[in-house]
Amino acid sequence: MNPTLEIFSQGEEIVTGQTVDTNAAWLSQQAVQLGFTVTRHTAVGDKLDDLVGLLKEIALRADCCVCTGGLGPTSDDLTAVAVAKAFDLPLEFDAVAFAQIQQFFSNRNRVMPEPNRKQAMLPKGAQRLDNEVGTAPGFAMQHGRCWFVFLPGVPSEMRPIFLKKIQPYLDQRFSLQPSTLVSIKTFGIGESVIQQHINNIDIPAQVQLGFRASLNDVQTKLLFPAHYPNADMMALVANITGILGDSVFAVDRPGEMTGDLVYAVDQLMKAGNHTLALVETATQGLMAGLCIGSPWLLETRYERSLERLAQKLQVAITHDDLMATAKEIALAAQKISGADFVLVQLYAGDLDALQDKNKLIVLHTVLLANGQFHPASQSVAGLIKRKQNQAALLALDLLRRYLQHPPI
Repeated sequence: MNPTLEIFSQGEEIVTGQTVDTNAAWLSQQAVQLGFTVTRHTAVGDKLDDLVGLLKEIALRADCCVCTGGLGPTSDDLTAVAVAKAFDLPLEFDAVAFAQIQQFFSNRNRVMPEPNRKQAMLPKGAQRLDNEVGTAPGFAMQHGRCWFVFLPGVPSEMRPIFLKKIQPYLDQRFSLQPSTLVSIKTFGIGESVIQQHINNIDIPAQVQLGFRASLNDVQTKLLFPAHYPNADMMALVANITGILGDSVFAVDRPGEMTGDLVYAVDQLMKAGNHTLALVETATQGLMAGLCIGSPWLLETRYERSLERLAQKLQVAITHDDLMATAKEIALAAQKISGADFVLVQLYAGDLDALQDKNKLIVLHTVLLANGQFHPASQSVAGLIKRKQNQAALLALDLLRRYLQHPPI
């Protein structure tokens, strides 16, 4: 059985929602990959008694606990004091930690404020974890059944300490049997539809199935236990991706991490040495913004008025057939830009429809590639930002599907 791990975040800003706790999510991912079973995430504000009580509870039930926050120099940073009180330990001055804090300020030609001395006071017997980025050293210690790790709350400080000082020792302290997580990334298909499609697949009971849905993709997650046969794992993944078809744009496997939909498009465009021109309406430049810095993006155009766009490109508008207009625009844009591919996105509806969250707009998108038109029509609804985002991703996904599955 995998050892259990809890994540404990300290700070009033987290409890009140002023700060999003990205540390907990990142640490959970690291812990699961290492072979822990993450049992709880807990956040506590700047209240000493609450901190003390939670530390005592965790010491009795968890094998490991990673705590973030509360190591700063101000009066609301209470982690070290809470540990000392919870475990009946005195705080002791750490001369090495103090010298490091002083050096931090010296390197910046600044005088160390007196409150920073507090950061060098660590519970007796704790192992100091040097902070090479900021002023707050972390520390680690055993109490009861639990090995506690206390880290700064600033992510840019927390992550290096965990990766360099903690992760290398976890295999020595615990018997870890890492699980294997595979994430199948899709776009243009909802999680309920995915569930319906894979209902007839025999997923073994020891494989944990889960979903993560966002505006930008839906991820079907398969968590395989340690020592699961690799051939069986790959066969199950291939079975699911085959059923989901070209809605799959990437698969994250052990040692093979991918990016988002835009990253997939970027890699495919570079691999094929292609070039692209964009013509945008509802997305209002977002497609170009998502592709920022891409060497294959030769030209982008945005016009709020279809009439102005048609006038500039010298094409006729067919109001009752916007797809036909999109094709004419694509031909004109290719002639001007010389790009291999042209992606044109028009929409039916006026500016009021775009701004009204209760009204649909109908997107008419066409990809011109190798002399052939590849059209798609979709409707999107919601707030204007959602319409803009979905319109951009749907257009880029049309390009992605062509690149991943080119017609014969």
